[in-house]
Amino acid sequence: MENSLRLKRGLDLCIEGEATPETLRSVPTTLAAVVPDDFPGFTPKLEVKEGDKVEAGSPLLRDKNREEIKLCSPIAGTVTAVVRGERRKIERVVVTADNSGASKSFSAGTESPEDIRSAMMASGLWAEMRQRPFDIVPKADVCPRDIFVTAFDSAPLAPRLDLDAGNRQEWIDAGVKALAKLTDGNIYICTREECAFKVPAQAVHYTVSGPHPAGNPGIQAANIAPVNKGETIWTLDIVTVMRLGGLLLTGKRDFNTTIAVAGPLVDKPCYERTLQGAAIAPLLDGLLEDTGRHRRIISGNVLTGVKVGTDGFLRFPYRQITVIAEGDDVDEFMGWASVSPYKMSVSRSFPLRIFKKRFAPDARLLGGRRAMIMSGEYDKVLPMDIMPEYLLKAIGSKDIEMMEKLGIYEIAPEDLALCEYVDPSKTEIQKSVRQGLDWLRKELE
Repeated sequence: MENSLRLKRGLDLCIEGEATPETLRSVPTTLAAVVPDDFPGFTPKLEVKEGDKVEAGSPLLRDKNREEIKLCSPIAGTVTAVVRGERRKIERVVVTADNSGASKSFSAGTESPEDIRSAMMASGLWAEMRQRPFDIVPKADVCPRDIFVTAFDSAPLAPRLDLDAGNRQEWIDAGVKALAKLTDGNIYICTREECAFKVPAQAVHYTVSGPHPAGNPGIQAANIAPVNKGETIWTLDIVTVMRLGGLLLTGKRDFNTTIAVAGPLVDKPCYERTLQGAAIAPLLDGLLEDTGRHRRIISGNVLTGVKVGTDGFLRFPYRQITVIAEGDDVDEFMGWASVSPYKMSVSRSFPLRIFKKRFAPDARLLGGRRAMIMSGEYDKVLPMDIMPEYLLKAIGSKDIEMMEKLGIYEIAPEDLALCEYVDPSKTEIQKSVRQGLDWLRKELE
């Protein structure tokens, strides 16, 4: 079944340095890491120690509360570091490749829902899905009302998610067939009008048009079948569906990924084939401009990504690296109050807003933090039927009843990233939402 969804509210940020699939290179991965913080709701416990030999797909961490859910090594090699932070919190587990290519085998051809769940949990694919409410790794014993799959990423400079989908139709069919056994409801697959694969008959197909955040599965769910109190849905992307299909057909876990290296300070924007969790330095080798400016390297997009250094790693769920100027070495006339033609703003008073040209942002805040202003700016970029200002105030006051009434179960931090971008008060909205969701979950559980 095919349907259409047109979203009018939102904002596409026109940023310089876009990569195209025509510029594709392969980068060998000799060092990779798994970061537990990338998986909300996952409480890590070590399965390995430094010096252990592991295969690709071998478990590195398990969930302390649900031990069947694992996080697995993307490469075969040796565990060279278990990095801990305050209170011995596990920050990352680093694996150095040994070029053996050894890969752990899983049960292929599983048919029952229990076998499919077990295979996903043991291989790490379970942790790559998200559950609404709370935007966490799904609970092991919950049957979702529906499952939403997004086949495109609308974030600034994001790569195409369906780049390899045309050659892996069989994997997509197998993945959707497996997911259909895990829910009594519908599988919704949302694509752009131009789609590189055929949507399986078991799924409900929606063609989505509109600006960012149209590619967010939470936004798609809110406009198709919103989450109510007491209901649960799962969200994931088409790449994870392909990996699930490949796991069930071949018995091997696929960690290959295609990323975009983009941004104003990238001299040669391109797509790269690498592995999940790969080290950042080799991915940027020979691609950055030598301008002498301070750089900010972001694993992800400029709205929701994680700041990393050249010694960092590719973070989940992102499939792009964005490089922009830090901005701490800029001496600009009038500072944030300048109406320079090289600046972009949601305000029509800035020239680039009128001509819709690409711009090169930096990481400066351009203004001071202050009390929230009820300006109505959030509503212009959030295509959801909620009142974000009032919801954020309810989160700040920890009013559970009001949070529920205002739609807390529908949202995730990424859905309000544009609200944070246009916010005249410079509020850390995504951080506030994440803290609110975590607090609410603990209170209700």
